[in-house]
Amino acid sequence: MLNGPKSIKYKKTKKGRLKKLEFKSNKLKFGTIGLKAVEAGIINSKQIESARQAITRKIKRKGKVWIKIFPYLPITSKPTGIRMGKGKGEISHWGARVQGGNVLFEICGINNSVAISALKTGGAKLPVKTKIFN
Repeated sequence: MLNGPKSIKYKKTKKGRLKKLEFKSNKLKFGTIGLKAVEAGIINSKQIESARQAITRKIKRKGKVWIKIFPYLPITSKPTGIRMGKGKGEISHWGARVQGGNVLFEICGINNSVAISALKTGGAKLPVKTKIFN
């Protein structure tokens, strides 16, 4: 399961602003069919893992799946019932920044119709709108 990076330089980072569109990683590099984000957002590690599990179940572990995003962003939260101030909260989970156009998953080695249905179920597990492309 993806929990986050093994080592980081700074424990807590600012979330920052999300760019709307991505032009560098918007093409397939390994697979024949892929799942692409249409809008920007933050996807946490549990959502990436559940999408991966759904895709591998649908393709019945045939073919190959590439995960093109990794949760490097530490997301902090303070417990409920705690007053304001006293610094930034502890890391609660890890997330990945995703821009519109980012390739999230790639598949090859299976039938196109099976791959499309697998990517549809995987995309349903993610909080951003996605589309399937060749």
